[in-house]
Amino acid sequence: MNELRVNGQRLWDSLMELAKIGATPKGGVKRLTLTDLDRQGRDLVTGWAREMGMTVTVDQIGNVFMRREGTNPALPPVMTGSHIDTQPTGGKFDGNYGVLAGIEVVRTLNELKIKTEAPIEVAFWTNEEGSRFVPVMMGSGVFCGAFTLEHAYAAKDVEGKTVREELERIGYLGTEVPGQHPIGAYFETHIEQGPVLEDADKVIGVVPAVMGLSWYDCVVIGMEAHAGPTPMHLRKDALQVSTQIMQEVVAIANRYPPYGRGTVGMVQVFPNSRNVIPGQVKFSIDLRNVNDELLNTMHNDMLAFIDGVREKTGLKIDIERVSYYPPCPFHPDCVGAVRKATEKLGYSTMDVVSGAGHDAIYTARVAPSGMIFVPCKDGISHNEIEDAKSEHLEAGCNVLLHAMLERAGVVAG
Repeated sequence: MNELRVNGQRLWDSLMELAKIGATPKGGVKRLTLTDLDRQGRDLVTGWAREMGMTVTVDQIGNVFMRREGTNPALPPVMTGSHIDTQPTGGKFDGNYGVLAGIEVVRTLNELKIKTEAPIEVAFWTNEEGSRFVPVMMGSGVFCGAFTLEHAYAAKDVEGKTVREELERIGYLGTEVPGQHPIGAYFETHIEQGPVLEDADKVIGVVPAVMGLSWYDCVVIGMEAHAGPTPMHLRKDALQVSTQIMQEVVAIANRYPPYGRGTVGMVQVFPNSRNVIPGQVKFSIDLRNVNDELLNTMHNDMLAFIDGVREKTGLKIDIERVSYYPPCPFHPDCVGAVRKATEKLGYSTMDVVSGAGHDAIYTARVAPSGMIFVPCKDGISHNEIEDAKSEHLEAGCNVLLHAMLERAGVVAG
């Protein structure tokens, strides 16, 4: 079975066909979740699945499971998948590649008349991106019990339309209870969305884990005053004090390499006037690392620094953690299957810890899970210029094929 390979051109053609739905003038894709374009994308992919003889099941949050039966249907399926919704200025590969790589695996098995003991399934999850409705990774989150179906149904977009209404409108309000669909193992193939593989000139990223993250809102309250008459030593400048904390966020990340991350991405300055000393600043803090111990240490370092700034400046500083996703180590058996397949196929490889969230984070709560990364050009994603080489996409799909077969079992003859 070592000589088994997918059809890379067929995989590429499928990606380009799906990318026509919601195509943007700049070469990207805008296919927001539960829109008419999302329905068209869902219909295209499920149509391909049915043409291949797969059965299609939809659950109550719109997650879709496409099944190729095994010789032992009592076994839980070996599943692969991702999502087909995009960002407003998204690309052709984020999420879509993981779903269509699964479709290509099944096409290859059918073409070569290979039977597996366990069923093979390809899934796509609802609203992974979170660009129209929050929370992000909604479908897989409901599936694993991270939040309730009712909470997801009630989410509204900017026009006040709810998830439940839109699922029903596009015809993907299924009947299966989320979480009751069995999974024996789950693999997700994805472009890296970062520059590590390309920088190292490696073809395959074996993903042992996804970083945990802590998000915070920080508010520093000083006092507005005229920028001219107010001496420097008498100012209560909320922005200058905020910048001390912002610099420390970066310093903390640098103290805990190689996976420490610290970002301030959103800043609101009040009153935001050229000749007024800022009286209030609200800003975001994003801390990430690969395990709980390091992430908690970074958290405590930040709180201790803010305590010191309060004492030194006398300004009121409020800090609130608004979101927390624990680090997600993937199952050793799935990571091992990916590593073994990569070595068997002879691709250059390295371990890459994911800094972005994926549906596999949630599937890992209910089944052994793993991920496969391939490079993307300049590490750019969530952008219309997102790009990847066809040969890299083919290589990742070959690794997926062999990893899934190891878990599913090939029937002799």
